[in-house]
Amino acid sequence: MDTASATTMKALNFLATSTTQRSTDFTSQTLPTKSNSHSLHLQSSNTRRSRAISLSRCSTKPDTDTNNQKDQNSTVEPNLNPKPLNPSPPTSVDPLSTPISSFPSSSTKGLVFDLGVENSWDGAEIGSPVVKRFLGDEEERWYMWYHGRSDSNPGSDSIGLTVSSNGVHWNRGRGAVQSSQDVGLVMSSGKDWWAFDTLSIRPSEVVVMSSSKVRASSAVYWLYYTGYSPEKAEISEVPIGLENPERSGEVFKSLPGLAISQDGRHWARIEGEHHSGALFDVGLEKEWDSSFIAGSHVVFHKRGDLRMYYHSFDLESGHYGIGIARSRDGMKWIKMGKIIGGGSNGEFDELGAMNPCVVRKRGGGEYLMAYEGVDGNGGRSIGLAISRDGLKEWTRCGDAAVLKRWEGFHL
Repeated sequence: MDTASATTMKALNFLATSTTQRSTDFTSQTLPTKSNSHSLHLQSSNTRRSRAISLSRCSTKPDTDTNNQKDQNSTVEPNLNPKPLNPSPPTSVDPLSTPISSFPSSSTKGLVFDLGVENSWDGAEIGSPVVKRFLGDEEERWYMWYHGRSDSNPGSDSIGLTVSSNGVHWNRGRGAVQSSQDVGLVMSSGKDWWAFDTLSIRPSEVVVMSSSKVRASSAVYWLYYTGYSPEKAEISEVPIGLENPERSGEVFKSLPGLAISQDGRHWARIEGEHHSGALFDVGLEKEWDSSFIAGSHVVFHKRGDLRMYYHSFDLESGHYGIGIARSRDGMKWIKMGKIIGGGSNGEFDELGAMNPCVVRKRGGGEYLMAYEGVDGNGGRSIGLAISRDGLKEWTRCGDAAVLKRWEGFHL
């Protein structure tokens, strides 16, 4: 397990307005976001599943390694100094790709880009941005993975990629990517009838790591995502503040999934231990996360120790909560329980916390969590919590939100 080295990678994230999550890598300092069913804002392919894969120039038909004897001892390492895995400047081969080059007016202050053009893969909704910034000796590149929905398939979210040289002006594609230099749709809902992600998928986090389980010449992108199935979650009524892909008043079961790629465009799903291919299942009846699991954010603590922070809705308390799971290899996870629940009456997080984003201070210091607090009316604001070890002892940083929604945004 060799850590690839070349250029310095930092991850930055943006605040957007509506449903899902934000994310950064383990060295970044960012805040969680909500995605927007209309636009993204700045503040100032179906692939086959396998347990162990060999990536060679992003093959979408990976070889399967049937030797599982070392599974329990396998570890992963972060690529702390990665260069972009596709060194050539990204361009779109789609003649209908839409570069964003200007802002129409002050009424769209902070707007990065709007919905895609008519009949594009992201023409009806966009959100859940996951942004990574790569700094090289001669260039700067930004990758953003986000979910989109088309008018022709209104019941399903897919994942796409857009790229930028400055984090402001983005190059997008209207359809599916065709090469390792293209942008656009990169991953659709699963097609296997038994899978957990046949309804919709949304990105949660992208981490660049190397692993003995993945036979590749360099580190690869690990995409942790939320997959939704047509199965209804066992909730009698939709909780205040919950936004689910269908927007229909029903809550669909969601679970965490994993896919990996060598270019960020062509993805191979990794089948988890759950029978549906998910990394793990919801909790048992009366456990706090028995309804759904969403917003998984992964942090590298040290070699052989990864942490996943995620949220669910506690049916017993009627509050959203954030929990933690741990893994040695990034594929097999053990849940450790809930770490943050609802706040005090009248506070910004009275109905709980969701969409966690956790970073660790450089040099092995404390952990800082930015999360979305849900108030008594379902409104969301951003709060902070701190922990010495990143596990169960979290302390809120004051009783007030650190960032509230700007009322000037049209939601």
